[in-house]
Amino acid sequence: MSAFTDRVDTALADRNLKIAVERTAGTAEAKRTIAVEAFPDFERARDRAAAIKDHVIANLGLYLERFEANAVAAGAKVHWARTADEACEIVIGICKAANARSVARSKSMLGEEIGLPHALEAAGITRIETDLAEHIIQLADERPSHIIWPAMHKTREQVSVLFKAKHRDPHQEETIAAMAESARRHLREGMLAADVGISGANFLVADSGAVCTVTNEGNAELSLVPPRVHIVTAGIEKIVPSMGHAVHMLRMLSRSATGAALSQYTTFYTGPRRPGDRDGPEEMHIVLVDNGRTMMRETGLAKMLRCIRCGACMNHCVVFRQIGGHAYGATYPGPMGAVLTPAFDGLAKNRDLPNACTLNGKCQEVCPVRIPLPTLLRGWREKSWREGLEPTSLRAGLGTWAWFARRPALYRAATASTLRAMRLMGRGGWLSKLPLAGAWTEHRDMPKPAAQSFMAQYKKGRRS
Repeated sequence: MSAFTDRVDTALADRNLKIAVERTAGTAEAKRTIAVEAFPDFERARDRAAAIKDHVIANLGLYLERFEANAVAAGAKVHWARTADEACEIVIGICKAANARSVARSKSMLGEEIGLPHALEAAGITRIETDLAEHIIQLADERPSHIIWPAMHKTREQVSVLFKAKHRDPHQEETIAAMAESARRHLREGMLAADVGISGANFLVADSGAVCTVTNEGNAELSLVPPRVHIVTAGIEKIVPSMGHAVHMLRMLSRSATGAALSQYTTFYTGPRRPGDRDGPEEMHIVLVDNGRTMMRETGLAKMLRCIRCGACMNHCVVFRQIGGHAYGATYPGPMGAVLTPAFDGLAKNRDLPNACTLNGKCQEVCPVRIPLPTLLRGWREKSWREGLEPTSLRAGLGTWAWFARRPALYRAATASTLRAMRLMGRGGWLSKLPLAGAWTEHRDMPKPAAQSFMAQYKKGRRS
């Protein structure tokens, strides 16, 4: 995989990507605003959501044991995985025990995190992605670029070309409805014939052992109920104490993710089929995955475990909206990914991600569980500096800036000279090229600066 800066350059030069991201993220931002304005006491609801998550994280062992006991009592089998590899081994083992030749998979970022699609392929098991966006990226042989809309990076025009090339009975009309119908025809047979259904979990309810999934297409229900075996893979932080707590979190999740009061399909699964049930799997397996979460709780990243994977932080992120998700080079993009990826895969390999942030704080403003994302990102930056991971050029540049900053008169003189030079280089109010700022001006113009610095204007205003 190319370096982060190379991926960013590629993304910034891709005009179709900017159109696709802005269509979806811009719509999501607008819908969230409307949904929040219509929600009385939304800020108090955020406080409660954060408190629920903090309580569970502080008492994680208690609620995990309670969930396991109730899930087993309902007939499910619970498995524990410390790492991504262990989780995949457990899932593949269950599939092989069931003599599964195909699996229908409902969208799960935890599945992406642990590398489950690749594990299934390596085991020779046919994987049917039942979520429409996941189906699109499976056909394109790509990774998700967003946790809610995995195919956000593709325009509808690109999807049309893909479906016509890959579907047996493709659409004839260039409409979204016709393309969705084409996908439905292509997927339905495989979904209903699958031996195993695999899902993630939006929430795990401790007092009942229930698993909650949230979708807008009904694909989870159709792909998890008919198969003989249902496998759930879930991070251990997905626990909530009771159904009442789950309902509160669902209210926060839907509004923050899509701007809807409630997702189209919200389903709770409690154990396999029981005597008298008309449908349901014969077996239900729940794989609880740690994969670094316990370490996060113990090393200053506990607040990140509040995350309910709504995607609001990336929808409002000025960086994400310019470069999309693939530029981050990881399962989780955007602000949340910039915090999670160094925790999962190491800071040395991912030091660029915490720096891909303006620290404007918009992500924290919209987070439904009040994760202090800018603070956590600054923490990674400080750790990177302490461990000497920053490049020599950056350390030298900051050292030069600090030298000037400790000499106010010289700093003001240098600032004034720089402003004059930048204004002379400007054309029509913009700077298309700027020495030492080529990475900025290569893909965008910089506004021509004011004649005086902010501090000079501030002092002048106070005198007047």
